[in-house]
Amino acid sequence: MTWQPTLSWQNAQKRAQILQKLRQFFAERDVVEVETPALSQGTVTDVYLDAITCHYDFLVDSPAGHSTELFLQTSPEFHMKRLLAAGYGCIYSIAKAFRHEESGRNHNPEFTMLEWYRIGFDQFDLMSEVSELLTAVLDCNESLFSSYRDVFIKTVSVDPLVATFDELFEVLAKHGKAADWLIEMNDADLLLQFIFTEIIEPTIGIDQPQFIYDFPVAQASLAKKSIDDPRVAQRFECYFKGIELVNGFNELTDASEQVARFEQDNAKREQQGLAVKPIDGNFIAALNHGLPQCSGVALGIDRLVMLALDIQEISKVQSFSIERA
Repeated sequence: MTWQPTLSWQNAQKRAQILQKLRQFFAERDVVEVETPALSQGTVTDVYLDAITCHYDFLVDSPAGHSTELFLQTSPEFHMKRLLAAGYGCIYSIAKAFRHEESGRNHNPEFTMLEWYRIGFDQFDLMSEVSELLTAVLDCNESLFSSYRDVFIKTVSVDPLVATFDELFEVLAKHGKAADWLIEMNDADLLLQFIFTEIIEPTIGIDQPQFIYDFPVAQASLAKKSIDDPRVAQRFECYFKGIELVNGFNELTDASEQVARFEQDNAKREQQGLAVKPIDGNFIAALNHGLPQCSGVALGIDRLVMLALDIQEISKVQSFSIERA
């Protein structure tokens, strides 16, 4: 253990310049910076995402002597959508986010996230703006845009929207990625995600940012279904130089549909032996009040700085990694 920072003073100054450039980007577009709580009474139900928790004894409606479980935000998303439902215009946030996961080259349980919402934008409008931001910060080549289905067919010769469990497992076997635990889970969507992560991701966004859009509905619980194909939802991600950088949605605004999606998440959690998560009542109440049509996106600032400074480890763009925190 050491007390010294993992981020050099020279790179700290460069990081500050990038943050300044980001704020200028939004100022020029009249997108307003907001702050949201790091602690929340609600959290996400996502099967592949877990929040860090703590306990608080002093909520007004807490029973005497009873602690309330609070969650460190995995992103500012739910709070930002509540602001939009309350009448805010286009907004962005540069905030700390926390996820209960292993640290590694591209991961730290505490990280900095840029998230923004554009009223009236669809996913293609927002992908275009994200591309502009990446060009401004990274001075990179123009972005590529591919559908999830097209990149699957191109890379592994399988249509992900109709493939059976056995066909997907055969793809993994062919690429030396098969494992018994994948058979035991008996989940075709899990195989899709595993194929995408292990086989497809290393082939995309090599020389220029590449956006992948129209993910299967099961992988996009906060996004609207496509009008053209109800099997997919209007979610997109962006990859560049081996890094997953961006995750965005044309936001789901229907409260009943959102509750159903969260319940599906929790059913899958139960099937996998994971803890069921409480549905965020404040978020659902905001959707019932009315969320304007909008698209939103989250971008990992630490990963953006890694790309901008050509640094290979996330710890070297953060003041203190978890091991030195």
